[in-house]
Amino acid sequence: MPETRELLSIERVDPGILRLTLNDIGRRNALSEAMLTQIHSAITEAADNTDIRVIIIAANGPAFSAGHDLKELSRARENADGGRAYFALIMGKCSQLMQAMVNCPKPVIAEVDGVATAAGCQLVASCDLAIASTEAQFSTPGVNIGLFCSTPMVALSRNVARKHAMEMLLTGDMMSAEHAAEIGLINRAVPLKDLTETATNLAQKIASKSSMTLSTGKRAFYSQAEMSLAQAYDYTAQVMVENMLAHDAKEGIGAFIEKRQPVWKDE
Repeated sequence: MPETRELLSIERVDPGILRLTLNDIGRRNALSEAMLTQIHSAITEAADNTDIRVIIIAANGPAFSAGHDLKELSRARENADGGRAYFALIMGKCSQLMQAMVNCPKPVIAEVDGVATAAGCQLVASCDLAIASTEAQFSTPGVNIGLFCSTPMVALSRNVARKHAMEMLLTGDMMSAEHAAEIGLINRAVPLKDLTETATNLAQKIASKSSMTLSTGKRAFYSQAEMSLAQAYDYTAQVMVENMLAHDAKEGIGAFIEKRQPVWKDE
C-alpha cells in the first residue's frame, strides 16, 4: 500500500523501484512550500536506501505540476519586507530540490501527463529521464506574468539547445509532448494508455543493472558536463579506472566473456 504524506503518495511498485506521485490535485500539484519539502524528503530518503534502485515521479490529476504556488507567494507580500525573505526561502528550497534530484545516486524518471509549466517543467527537466503522454504539454510561461522563469531556465538550458530554451523562455508558449521529445526535453511521448507501463518498463530495465555502476555513471555524467573537454577526459578516465577495479565491473566483464548473466553485489 502506498504511504501518503498529505501531498505526496509514496509506493514501492516493483522491487527496487520507488514511485512518488504528486497528489495536490486542487492546486494542480503546485510546488508549494509543503510540496517542495515532501518531495525533497522522499528523494533524500531514497538516496540513502540501498533497496531502492530507480525513482519514478508521476502526478495525479490534469496537471503534472503548474509550478510555484503563486497565491502562496503573493500572500507573503503582506510581510514587513514585502515578501523578500519568503521568496528567497521558496526559491532556495526549489533549487535545493532540483539539485538533490541531480545529485541523487538513483536514476530519476519523470512520468508526465497533463501540463508541466514553469517550475513544473523545471521538475521534468531536472529528472534524468522523462516519458510523457502525447497529451502532455510543457511551457515556461513566467514571461507572461512579468516573472521570468530564471530558475527553471537552469534545468531547461542544460537539457535542450540554447535557441529552443530561449524560445520557450521568451514566448511562454505551450509546447506539445511530441515537440518536447524532438528538442530533447523528454525522451519520448507515448499514448496515455501506455504511459505508466512504458515508464515502469524503463525503470525495470535500469533497476536490473548494478546500482554501483549506475551511481558512478550518473555522478560522472553531470560532473563532466561542467568541465572543459580536457578536464572531462582526465576526470572520466580516472572514473573508469576506479570503476574497473570494482567488484561489479569484474563480475560483469567476466559474465560477458563467459556468456552468462552477471550476479551483482552493487559494489
